[in-house]
Amino acid sequence: MLLGAAFVWGVAFVFQVEGMDHVTPVTFMASRCLLASVFLAILVIILRGPKDAFRFDPNTIKGGIGCGIAITIANNLQQIGVQYTTAGKAGFITAMYMLLVPIYGAVIFRRRTNARTWLAVLIGAVGMYLLCIKEGFSIGQGDAYVIGCAFVFAGHIVCADHFAPKADAVKMSFLQFFVSFVFSTIWAFIAETPTFEQIWDARISIAYCGFVSAGIGYTLQLMGQQRTKPEAASLIMSLESVFAALAGWVMLNEAMTGRELFGCVLLFGAIILVQTKRRSKAEDAELPAEPAGPERSTAELPAEPAGPETSTSEQLAEQTSETETQ
Repeated sequence: MLLGAAFVWGVAFVFQVEGMDHVTPVTFMASRCLLASVFLAILVIILRGPKDAFRFDPNTIKGGIGCGIAITIANNLQQIGVQYTTAGKAGFITAMYMLLVPIYGAVIFRRRTNARTWLAVLIGAVGMYLLCIKEGFSIGQGDAYVIGCAFVFAGHIVCADHFAPKADAVKMSFLQFFVSFVFSTIWAFIAETPTFEQIWDARISIAYCGFVSAGIGYTLQLMGQQRTKPEAASLIMSLESVFAALAGWVMLNEAMTGRELFGCVLLFGAIILVQTKRRSKAEDAELPAEPAGPERSTAELPAEPAGPETSTSEQLAEQTSETETQ
């Protein structure tokens, strides 16, 4: 599920770049989220039934609103950024959120962060420098927007990881895109001048990003995160950057300089380093501890009912004896 999400998200960068030839970015995002909301509303009705389709438990509501606010900010920053950068670069810069997830965990949840994690962050920073920083230590406008998107996406991963295991994944996915549609529409009418002609001209890009990338991709993410640890999930979803670069090369004939390619290699290597190390360490810490509790409780359980079972059998025997005597 998570690999499928990474693939459709990677290819979506191409459609996002092409869509900017016809429509303004926030209008594009509002239209995309509208289609995703409609698609997911139909899916919720099919999977949960008409009566229970729109009954939401508190965790689904909180997760849907939190994730919806996060993707509103992140996706709009990304969409503005792809006007000024390539699909491949945008994909790798966005993937920087994988490095930020463990840092957020350390800051927000006070999880211990080991030396390898900080080494990966350092390597990723060097990769970002080679990929984005130009002569004179300046950064491109598009790259700056996408970097901001990465920081917010990391928050989305943390929010989804917190609520998805306790929520209805399909309903939560619907809610987050409906929330994003509402906020993006308000944003579009304030900052832009949306027209139906613009939206119609970008209909293919909007349709892919709405139905496939948003509707299917984010639902696969939430369903996959219900069964996968956040570190492993981040590792799989980091392949989005590779798919984005390949799609940009095949579909848009994009190319990177040697410096930018080396930056991509360093950034992707840092992502692999931080996620694989965190996953294996978590497994090593958890696996020996899990069977200890059940083994003790299993050994202790038979001893507790022994007294009541004996006294009950003795009482029955005495009653039977008295009856026979009578």
